[in-house]
Amino acid sequence: MTRYSLLRPALLLTISGALMLASCKKDSDVNPIASNKEVNDWILSNMKYYYLWNDRIPANPDTSLAPDKFFYSLLYDYTNTANVNRDRFSWIQASADELKASLSGQSKSTGLEYRLYYKGQSRTDIVGSVLYVLPGSPAAAAGFKRGDIFTKVNGQALTGTNYASLLAADALTFGMATLVNGTPTDTDQTRQVNPIVLQEDPVLLDTTYTIGGKTVGYVVYNQFIPGVFKPSGEADKTYDTKLDNIFGKFKQKGVNELVLDLRYNRGGYVSSSTNLASLMGKNIDGSKVFYTQQWNSTVTADRDKKNGAGWNTEKFSAKATNIGANLSRVFVLTSGSTASASELIINGLRPFMTITTIGTTTVGKNVGSITLSDDTKRIKWGMQPLTFKSANAQGFSDYATGFVPAVEVSEPSLGMKAFGTLSEPLLGEAIYQITGTRTTARRGVGTAEILTGISSSLDRKAGGGNMFIETPGELLK
Repeated sequence: MTRYSLLRPALLLTISGALMLASCKKDSDVNPIASNKEVNDWILSNMKYYYLWNDRIPANPDTSLAPDKFFYSLLYDYTNTANVNRDRFSWIQASADELKASLSGQSKSTGLEYRLYYKGQSRTDIVGSVLYVLPGSPAAAAGFKRGDIFTKVNGQALTGTNYASLLAADALTFGMATLVNGTPTDTDQTRQVNPIVLQEDPVLLDTTYTIGGKTVGYVVYNQFIPGVFKPSGEADKTYDTKLDNIFGKFKQKGVNELVLDLRYNRGGYVSSSTNLASLMGKNIDGSKVFYTQQWNSTVTADRDKKNGAGWNTEKFSAKATNIGANLSRVFVLTSGSTASASELIINGLRPFMTITTIGTTTVGKNVGSITLSDDTKRIKWGMQPLTFKSANAQGFSDYATGFVPAVEVSEPSLGMKAFGTLSEPLLGEAIYQITGTRTTARRGVGTAEILTGISSSLDRKAGGGNMFIETPGELLK
């Protein structure tokens, strides 16, 4: 078994091994599926080398377990909910191909992102609230928009016991509802959608506002993805380039205040986080540190010997479209779905400028991972173990409990306004902080119409969406 260099310029870390068998044999003979024992041996070997807490792996793990159960049995303090610094985020999937696709923003979906809530104190009936809709998706074609609500799927009312199976169907007919005096009330309207394989464009909206002598740039960014991934495993940088062009327009328009909406962004590739930070950082260039990585002692010793000092340091990029010279601060909109590479933006920029968070407390993912798969394809599994902790240029890394917002504001559970609407609570609060002019009533956490949440479609994203991922060439994903 060969360990690939962490600096190897490829998308995914893989463990290789050639099978020297005659080409005339059948595929099943040349490349037989690995047994559970082989899979578990592969898991254990990689975890002993790469895992952040490799010194905490059990001395004699039970290799007779199914691969997924075996993997989770290795994780540091995984079930101890009292320990915020435990491993909450490593995961494994039976299909490495599906893992890689989901990390690149590709998945089978209707394009409808929603959150589910119990309708009342009985905690029986459920109402769905649409968070956003992907342009060009089946949901967009069916007329869905942010703020829509639904209570039925395929003719059945959603309940705590049936919602998972109903929403997993290959053909979905949503029974819509409306708010009557603040109460979800069923209508006769239905909307039909079928899931397809979608590639998500993470930039949902960009616009500018001129208010009170201020030129405000606003971007809704939902996942850190550099671009569309090719079969070779390389991204074409489509989405990073799109952000470059957006900030180029901001620069031309003289944007001097920026609102970055990361409320539904659970993370992604650090290369894209570095790219975005480099577009707005003040007094930064290619010599300034964005963040550093703290790996286990095994990897650190190897990399120190092979690469010398600085191998675990990520610096900003020099960007012609950087608008930092016109900014003294950035407003970041956050929620309990803001995680990982999103939190890296907040932490990494704070040594250089004021970052004011508005919304609710973030997830608290100050650790990153790499993708491990078997390029011989005998082992079909793919895993995403935590491999390093991140710190900003001042060495700060202690945010496992999340970033508490400077201004606490919660969007309502139901009846949400469209992104970019100045009366939308989080954006409206940012505009007030910038201009002193209120475009919406102050909506504190205690006064928002908050129902008891049960689930979200965002949870279907890789690893529950809590992603902070290093590629071998970038040492982060």
